[in-house]
Amino acid sequence: MSEGSITMKKIPMTLEGAEKLREELQHLKTVSRPTVINAIAEARGHGDLRENAEYHAAKEQQGFIEGRIREIEHKLSNSQVVDLSELLNEGKVVFGSRVALIHLDTDQEVSYQIVGEDEADLKTGKISYNSPIARAIIGKLLGDVVEVQTPGGIISYEIAEVKYV
Repeated sequence: MSEGSITMKKIPMTLEGAEKLREELQHLKTVSRPTVINAIAEARGHGDLRENAEYHAAKEQQGFIEGRIREIEHKLSNSQVVDLSELLNEGKVVFGSRVALIHLDTDQEVSYQIVGEDEADLKTGKISYNSPIARAIIGKLLGDVVEVQTPGGIISYEIAEVKYV
């Protein structure tokens, strides 16, 4: 297989998620990187580098910062940013939407936003588009009943609200 035939899969990301990555990248390049470069220069001035813990710690930190910069740049260059403000909300669950679900056995309501894998944070109600719940509800409509396979068995939810945020 030649390199030209390899296609890179775009990584879906919300507008908010992409902005957070851009802010982190900016901070790493304008604050963290210069700070660690100065720390390395200062540690070099202390003499013998073999026994200089500050130098080795700063070099390790520099490696982490440069790795994170490359990782963020890769994610942003391979991302497909989804802006829901451009879509008409017709009650369809799509990537980026916030969905209220009613557990049909308990009447308990839960709310999730469907986001990219790096953005997922259950504490803030953000679930990955690859999660079982998201896979079950993407493409469904307001009022639909969906079944989600969980480790504890199948749970039925009704889609009570769909917001494009």
